[in-house]
Amino acid sequence: MSKGLSAPVGSVLCGTREFIKKAHRIRKLAGGAMRQAGVLAAAGIVALEKMVARLADDHARARALAQGLRKNPNLRLADDAPATNMIYVTLADQITESAWDVAEKLKSRGILVGKVDERRFRLVTHCWIDDQAVEKTIAGFNEVLAV
Repeated sequence: MSKGLSAPVGSVLCGTREFIKKAHRIRKLAGGAMRQAGVLAAAGIVALEKMVARLADDHARARALAQGLRKNPNLRLADDAPATNMIYVTLADQITESAWDVAEKLKSRGILVGKVDERRFRLVTHCWIDDQAVEKTIAGFNEVLAV
């Protein structure tokens, strides 16, 4: 729940009453008891009730972002990407700059990207990424990589 659904932390364990009872016991044996968990549980409930329906928006924006970035000859994306809200982008062989260098130039334009390694980025769409941010990111890569 914590990433795609905008909850601060979390996961959900589902099962029969007996299964949940056993899971609680194991959690306590492992020292996993948590006080005042209701606040976090409330955020999880909001995530499940309000955020699931909008996941399709994140995925659509990821597809639009991938489509725009594919037009840049200095970037490489997997043909089937993305299947979710995450996009992995690789710098083409002709680019001599590192992912770190490109990321710094993007950052100066207000675009934050994750660096996976020397040549690769991870971009993630989520509830705070709108259509304008997608266009800004495509334009930023085009500017930085001189397309």
